[in-house]
Formats: sequence, structure tokens, C-alpha cells
Amino acid sequence: MKITVLGATGRTGGLAVREALARGWHVTAVVRAASRLAVPAHSRLDVAERPSLTGAALTDAVTGRDAVVLALGPGDRNPTTVNADGARAVVSALRGSSTRFVVVSASGLPAPGDSLPARFVLKPLLGAVLRNAYADLREMEAVLHAEPDVRWTIVRPTRLTNGPARGRVRSRVGADVRGSFQISRAEVARFLLDAIGEDELAGKTVSIAQG
Repeated sequence: MKITVLGATGRTGGLAVREALARGWHVTAVVRAASRLAVPAHSRLDVAERPSLTGAALTDAVTGRDAVVLALGPGDRNPTTVNADGARAVVSALRGSSTRFVVVSASGLPAPGDSLPARFVLKPLLGAVLRNAYADLREMEAVLHAEPDVRWTIVRPTRLTNGPARGRVRSRVGADVRGSFQISRAEVARFLLDAIGEDELAGKTVSIAQG
């Protein structure tokens, strides 16, 4: 399996790189600065420095792969378009191919079947605090929903923690997972890689939480 990970210097992206290498996969880690990559050098790890995720800069780093994982996150609460820009560039490169595209979003965005407290209290509060990050994620999701010729999957985890992966994940397609409000980044990283082989998740949004 050959994959590309965007956001490899982030906590979730770095764990996805490590997990993929542990599975015996070949990984291209797309980073803005190679010096920030915390994953040790490996014979199956290629590092691609890309100062920008817009336009054609990503084409050679994502074409010909079995999958592309986008696990970008804003470094602060300032306005950003990093996820939307990355999604547009990847979609442009992958259009019409069989490559899977798995992206990390957030369960704090509105979802069908939200409970009344979630719809009118919790999610509006999160949306106010994280309005810039969520605006970017909403635009990223819109880019994918408008693209029928890319085999994408949107993964919406609940609140992220730094605990270990225990192999217990609850998931729900098209709606939030009820009764569980956190998940470890290590668990998310594993789920992202597992989703690559789940053809039934292509074109779907799936929420995940700790089991």
C-alpha cells in the first residue's frame, strides 16, 4: 500500500504516518518543513516539502497512490483555509482516479439527527469558539460533497485526547455517535487507515468516538 499523508507534522497526522509504516506501507509525508517531522527516517518513508498546499504543488505527491490522508489542523484560532485549500488541490489531482481520499473533520459541525442540546447549545458554543477552524472545515466538506469523481471519506472525530489506541471505536455514518464524547488521536489515526479499505465508506461522512 502506498499512501500520502498531508499534515504529517501534526499530532494525528504523525501518528497516521507511524501506523502506516508499522503496517508495512510506503508513506509520502507532505510537510512544510522537513525539520518539523517527528517521525524517524525510514526506508519506506519519503518526505515531500511543500510550502503551500494550493494549486499544482501537490500533484506529484498524491498521484499514483492508493490513498491520500488529509489530517491538517490550524495552529491557532486565526482565519484559515488550509483544509479547504488542501482538499481542492488533492481533488484536482485525483479526479477520475481510483485513489481513496480520507480527510479529518470534526464532530462539532452540525449533523443530521443532532439532539436538541447539541443543536441549540453545544455545537453553537463550539462554533463560536472555533468559528475560523470550523468555517475552514465546512468549506472543505463542501468541496468534497461537490466532487462526484473522487472516492472521498470524511471522518468526524469527537474531542481528541492523547491516550493510546485500544481498538475500541464506535462509528456512525451520516450522524454523530451518541453517548461518547472523546477519542484518542492514536485511535483516529488507525481508523483513517482502516477506512482506506472500506469501499462502503466512499462518498460518506462517518463520525467516530471511543468505544
